[in-house]
Amino acid sequence: MPLNIVLIEPEIPNNTGNIGRLALGSGSHLHLVKPFGFEINDSRLKRAGLDYWQHLNVTYYKNTAEFFKINGDKTMAFLSSHGNKNHWDIPFKDDIFLIFGKESVGLPKPLIKEHENQLFKIPLYSEHTRSLNLANAVSIVVYEGLKQLR
Repeated sequence: MPLNIVLIEPEIPNNTGNIGRLALGSGSHLHLVKPFGFEINDSRLKRAGLDYWQHLNVTYYKNTAEFFKINGDKTMAFLSSHGNKNHWDIPFKDDIFLIFGKESVGLPKPLIKEHENQLFKIPLYSEHTRSLNLANAVSIVVYEGLKQLR
């Protein structure tokens, strides 16, 4: 798999379903870190993921500690509106982990502080926009990575 999409504590089933569909379509591996703001069998998640979910390469983790214990030695890029570098500056390579936070607050502050050198943002060009929808943000970053890797 060229890319790994990681959602830390996703809250909105429709976003997770759409990101699952994106992961499948882009050949990416989806990593979902609990706790979730929904049940994994939520009809909204299934509706957004349609009948693709059964084909998806997805791994579930009980919490962030388990995720980092298993994957802590991997190359990672953390996405946050607090980043100082833009997403197109991510040093994309096969098997990179792209880490996204939950819809309401983004990445946990300790992760932002601990990984500030690996922190990237998607630039916004309006002072009236605080952030992008999570599914849209993941799409932007994944396809930039695929473009750079081709």
